[in-house]
Formats: sequence, structure tokens, C-alpha cells
Amino acid sequence: MKGSISEFELGVLRARMFEAARAKAHRGELRISVPIGYVWHREIGLGFDPDIRLQETIRLIFERFRKLGSARQVMLSLATEEVHFPRLSDGKKMVSFDWTPIRYRNVISVLKNPFYAGVYVYGKTEKRTTLVDGRLRKTYKHGKPIDQWDVMLKDHHEAYIDWAEFERNQKQLAFNAYGKVDGAKSGRGGRALLAGMLSCGRCGRRLVVAYVGRGVPQAVYRCDRPNLQFAQPRCFTFGGRRPDEAVARELLRSVEPLAIEAALHAERRHIEVQADQRRISELELQQARYDATLAERRYAACDPVNRLIAAQLEKSWETALQRVLACEQRLNAVEQKQATAKPDLSGLAEDLAGAWNAPGVTMRSRQQLLRSLVKDIVADVDDAAREVVLTIHWRGGQHSQVKVIKPRSGEHGCRTPEEALAVMRSMATRWSDEHIAATLNRMGLPTGQCKTWTAHRVWSVRMVNDIRAYRSAHKEGEWLTMSEAAAKLSVNNHRIRRLIKEGLLPAEQVVARAPYQIRASDLLDQRVIDAITRTDRPCQVFSENQISMFSST
Repeated sequence: MKGSISEFELGVLRARMFEAARAKAHRGELRISVPIGYVWHREIGLGFDPDIRLQETIRLIFERFRKLGSARQVMLSLATEEVHFPRLSDGKKMVSFDWTPIRYRNVISVLKNPFYAGVYVYGKTEKRTTLVDGRLRKTYKHGKPIDQWDVMLKDHHEAYIDWAEFERNQKQLAFNAYGKVDGAKSGRGGRALLAGMLSCGRCGRRLVVAYVGRGVPQAVYRCDRPNLQFAQPRCFTFGGRRPDEAVARELLRSVEPLAIEAALHAERRHIEVQADQRRISELELQQARYDATLAERRYAACDPVNRLIAAQLEKSWETALQRVLACEQRLNAVEQKQATAKPDLSGLAEDLAGAWNAPGVTMRSRQQLLRSLVKDIVADVDDAAREVVLTIHWRGGQHSQVKVIKPRSGEHGCRTPEEALAVMRSMATRWSDEHIAATLNRMGLPTGQCKTWTAHRVWSVRMVNDIRAYRSAHKEGEWLTMSEAAAKLSVNNHRIRRLIKEGLLPAEQVVARAPYQIRASDLLDQRVIDAITRTDRPCQVFSENQISMFSST
């Protein structure tokens, strides 16, 4: 009886202690473990850690996440800049830290902890009891949803970010999670610009990307979910190259009015990033100098006779001095890089297409830029018109539609440009293949394989597209080329070209930079005959208002 009563009293005391701790937590006074960057002050309670370097590192993580939108990209950028993050060296006392290269778990722990938003949280996890092999087994640290947390006091202490930004960060992290149902995937690179952005206009499901072909695989968008889940035929399938190019052109066209402002904003962001790099390097150098000074004082306070301790202190002092030297070299390298590398970002406003297609721009960067401006794209295929219809939903609430020609089965991508085919159709009835090839080369229109034109290539394209050729027997002498006109008047081509420029001899061109066509009847004009027969003196044009250099006397 006494043992049972004692166990009952212990249970009551334990329950009272838990209730007292919970009541204290509801007031925000329970001193629980806090993340790196906060300490419990004796007078003011929970507040910032006095280490400025530690505060700047945490703020830099949030700043990079606002810019990059990905925890892994934040880790990669900070690791590239050799940014360090503190790690506890004294267990849970949180008094001393060791600065080590930053890791992914450091970044994700900072981004997911609500304490950095000024929120006091208690009861985020729970324990669960299960029956395993006839015995009860308890497991701990099972996370609970936000709405089931026991205590959540907003504006409880100083914050690195506000609560609204914390919620946006959680949504962005959930949005970036791979494999979520009905979730658009973040820009992860690859060859497809619209990966994760396209929705089916017929069933509403997300389109998937497949890569087909040998050598350099080509992206193909298709609605595969009905086929995989219900054994139904696919809604549609289309190639990715033309839709990607069309959406990229639409994106550049929409951004063009804001190009100057965007270039200035990019330049400001570049300056801010450089300032952050310099600030972190300066704080690291300051910490290294303090450690070196502390090691020097410890060595000076040591008894020189005790060689065992003095040798170890001397070694620590030498290590601290080497760290100071490394920090100084890193700071000098950052300053030299910032002094020499000053990109002129204002040129982006003048040549957006060149900046978009620059060799240094990765597909991941293009995808992230597209996702910052476009919310979703609904795709459908018009089988009758052989067109892919893309409805773009912009972030601002506007909508635009882009139509792309869908190639037929077996139609390859090395097609002759439509402009070149139009020139061939207009010139084929009057000019030979040699003249057409020369005109296309002067106009800068390449073949489908980006080569220059020859008479044989023009003939081959005409045969494929059923374009009738030029036949000299069908001219009937009504129209003449420049060489034929020169031969008929017994002059050279230069003389005929001069008459055309002076307006004495009418001539026509099918397209710009095409050979001249001269009507045979125009050669019988009296002005042309007079100009041709005037061979004893240069062709001069006298004005009625011209005054003679010599007087009549």
C-alpha cells in the first residue's frame, strides 16, 4: 500500500512539474534550448548573441535565400565564398563555438526554425507509444503541424526576420521539395526551359518532360498521367525546342520596358553581395586576430620552465597567426576582385536577347527567371491547325497566348527558313539558281543547317518544296538582266548601274538586294540614248542658278 501511494505521489509530482513548466512556457518564461544566434540574458531574457560575426552570418543566410530561393543554392554560394558557421564545442552550454565550413544542415536549420522570426515556440514535437512484440515502445521527436504546437508567442523577442517572411520561406521550401503531388518543380537545370511549368489544358494535370534522341537528347513535353494511371491514351505530346524559344521571346518582349530598371536593380544587388562578402571577411579577420592575441597572452603568462605547456601554447599561437595570415590573404583577394571586376550591367537593357543567350548563363538561371515572372502555363494542341497553344499566366494577373507550329511526324528541325522560301518563290520565275543563291547570301539568310547558299542547294530546296524553276526561253525578251542590257547597249555593267542610280533607267527588284530587272522598252528612252552616246566628256549636270567662274568680258 505504501509503495503504491509513493508511486502515485511521484506521478502527481511529475504531472505538477510538467504543468508548471507548461504554464511557464505559456508566459514565455521557460528557458528552453535556443538556436545559435540567441542567448538567455539575465536581465532582458531571450535576445541576440553579442557576437556580431555570428549575427552577420545568420542574416547573410536569410539574405541569400531571398535572392536564390533554394537552400542548397544558398549553401553552394556561401561555400564558394568560404563562409564558416559556428558549431558548439561545449555540448549544450552554448558558450564556446568552433567555426567550421558551412553545411546544408546549418542552412536548413536556420531557415526552418521559427525562433529567428521572433516567435517563442514550445511543444513542436510529441512522443508516440506503439506496441512492438508485446511490449510498449516510446519514440520521441515526432514533429507536429504548426496549428498543433502547444505554445506559439509571436513578437516575443528580437527577430532576424518577420513572421510573414518566415511563412514565405516555408512555402518556398515546400515548393522546392521534389516529388510532391500537383506541385510545380523548381528550376533544377536540364535542357528544358518549361520543365514543371506546363499544365494540360484538357485534363489539368502537370506535363512531364522526357528526353529522346541520340547524341544530344531533345526535350519532349507530354501528358503521361492518364496513360500511366488509367491506361488511357495520352492527351498530347509535342517537342520542346519551339515552345521554349517562343516563351523565351515572349518573356524578353514583356521584360523589355522594364529593362533599364532591372539592370539598375541587378547592379545594386551586385554591390550588396560584394559588401556582404567584404563584411564577412573582415569579421573573420577580426576574430582571427583576437584568437591570435589571446594565444599570445596565454603563452606570455606561461612559466618558461614548464616546457611541456609552453611548447603546446607556442604551437597554438603559431596556428592562430597562420589563420590570421590566411584571413588577410582572403580579404585582399576579395578587395582586388571587387576593384577589378566591375561589370557594366547597364548594357543588359540594350541587348536582352544577347544576355539571355550568353554562354555563361545556365539553364537553371533562365528557369528561375521564368518562374519569378510566370505563375503557370496551360498547354493545348490544335490538331486541325497543327499548332501548340500556350496560355501564359503572369505573376501580375495578366494572361497572354502564344501559338507555335507543331511539326509533322518525321519533320526534322533543320528546316529552311520561311523568309528564304519566300525569296525563292518570288525570284524563281525570273532568275536562275545562281542569282537566287547570291541574293540569299547577301541578305544573310542561311540554310536549314546554317550554311551558305549555292546553286545546287537552291535547286534541292526547290525540288522539295515544288517551286518551279526559271527558264530563259519563257522570258520572251520583255525583261532583261543588267548584263543583257549592257550587252544590248554595248556598254559595261557599271554604266548601266550608274544610269539606274541617277534615275535615268527604270529598274525593279523582286526583293531587297536582288538583281535588277530592266524592261527592254526602257532602253529606247531618248534620255538613256543620250547618256550612252555622250562619251566625249564626263556626264555633268548643270544648274540654272550656277554662276560662272569667269565673266563674259
